[in-house]
Amino acid sequence: MTLGAWVLPQPIDTTTYVSIPKIGRTVPFGYKEGVEEGWLDPIPLELEALEKAKKHLKQYSSRDVSAWLTNLTGRTISHVGLLKRIKDEQSRKRKSTTYRNLAKRYEEALRKAEEYEKRIGVKEDDPYLSSPKYQAIRASFTDNANRNTEHSIQT
Repeated sequence: MTLGAWVLPQPIDTTTYVSIPKIGRTVPFGYKEGVEEGWLDPIPLELEALEKAKKHLKQYSSRDVSAWLTNLTGRTISHVGLLKRIKDEQSRKRKSTTYRNLAKRYEEALRKAEEYEKRIGVKEDDPYLSSPKYQAIRASFTDNANRNTEHSIQT
């Protein structure tokens, strides 16, 4: 009696790249001119290589990594360009995190303000509470909450 080979399930690659708007003259590494004017289409091979390059930067010099990236993809990128690209990505990620945290704190402040107003008996005809600006802000948070629950159900 022989035992069969055990095959582990392989991970499914769920990485999805999206087109980005063209802002400047130069096309960033990992993207090419899109079919639509003003948009850049992703090049998965280059973007995956760029992710590997970020890991290699911890161990090798930026010049070595940029040379490796150029040889692998066939598209040139200087060591300065590589470092700038990574620095910009980190900066944008920090900004995004900061704005998301501020939005959460703002939503919590709105909830507490409504709670206090109910407690002290503020009438519904308060000019601020009935203003279109407040209603729009309130609606944006309820829309986001609905999207988050739908997203968590789908995943």
